[in-house]
Amino acid sequence: MNTKDTDLASHVRQNDVDCGVDNKRVDTACDAQPPSLPAAARVPINRCNLPAVILGGLTFQRHPTALMIDGVQVLYRELFPLLDALDEPAARARLFTDYMTVHFRLDSLEDAGWEKGSRRKRHKADYLRMARGWHFDPNSREGAVLKGWVESRFGLLPRYHNGPLQDPGGDAYRGYLEARATGLYSTNALEAQLDLLYTYCQEELARQFTDRKHLRLYRGVNRLDEHEVLEKTGGRECIVLLNNLNSFTACRERADEFGDYILEADVPLSKIFFFTHLLPGMLRGEDEYVVIGGVYEVKMSLM
Repeated sequence: MNTKDTDLASHVRQNDVDCGVDNKRVDTACDAQPPSLPAAARVPINRCNLPAVILGGLTFQRHPTALMIDGVQVLYRELFPLLDALDEPAARARLFTDYMTVHFRLDSLEDAGWEKGSRRKRHKADYLRMARGWHFDPNSREGAVLKGWVESRFGLLPRYHNGPLQDPGGDAYRGYLEARATGLYSTNALEAQLDLLYTYCQEELARQFTDRKHLRLYRGVNRLDEHEVLEKTGGRECIVLLNNLNSFTACRERADEFGDYILEADVPLSKIFFFTHLLPGMLRGEDEYVVIGGVYEVKMSLM
C-alpha cells in the first residue's frame, strides 16, 4: 500500500492506542445457538447479495463478508478503474465527487428535468446533504431517507425514528413514512447516489484496511433499554438489536460525550455506510461512523 494511502488507517489505529483497544478481538466463543434477526425487523426481499436474515444476524457480525448492492458495479463500471489508478485517498475523493456531480448533473439539474421556477426546493437534496442532515439529527427528514435506503437495499427495517416503530399503525411509523417520502420527493436519483456512496466507502475501506474485517467502534447511550436487548451473555456483554442505521465513533473518549454508558462493538467493515474522513467536509467532529444495524454482540461499560 502506498504510504500516503495509510492516513485513515493510521488515524484509526492511533485512536485504538489512545483508547487502549485491541481491534483484533472478535469474540466467537458461543456454544449455544445465537439469537437470530427477528422476523419483525426485516423484510423478505432486498437489493443486495445476501438476505436480511443473514446479513442482519450475529453470525454475520462474527464472520462478515462483502455486501454488494445489485447493479452498482455494472451501472458505474467506468468509475472503479479510474479510482484504482490513483494512489492517494485525496485524489480518489476528488475524482469521486467530480464523478457524482457530472453523472447525476448536480450542478446542472435542469438537464435532469428540474425547473428553476418550481416551488419545490428539493433540488439540493443530494448525497452530501443527506449525510450532513444525519450528522445533525438522525431523526430528521434526511435520517428517514437514509433509514429507508437501508430498508430497501439490505432489508433491515428501522426500529426507531422519533419514537419506536414496532407498531406499523402508530403515529411514529406514519411520521417516519411521511418524512421518508417527503425527503425523496422531487430529488434526482437520490437513492442511486446513496448506492454509489456506500460502494465507494467499501472500496476505500478495503484499500485502507487490507488485513482486517472489523473496526472496534463505540456508542454513547444513557440507558441500555434504549436498545432492544435479545440476550445477556455476561456481566457486561449482551446481544442487542440495533436500529437499521446508527452512529458510532472510533474512539471511546468521544463516545463519553453522548451518554452515561458506552456500547463497544466490533463492527464489520462491510456494514459501514460512510464515515467522517471519507470525503472532505462530509462530516465534522465526533470521528463519526454511520453503521448499518441488525443483531450485534456488544460490551457495555460506564464512562
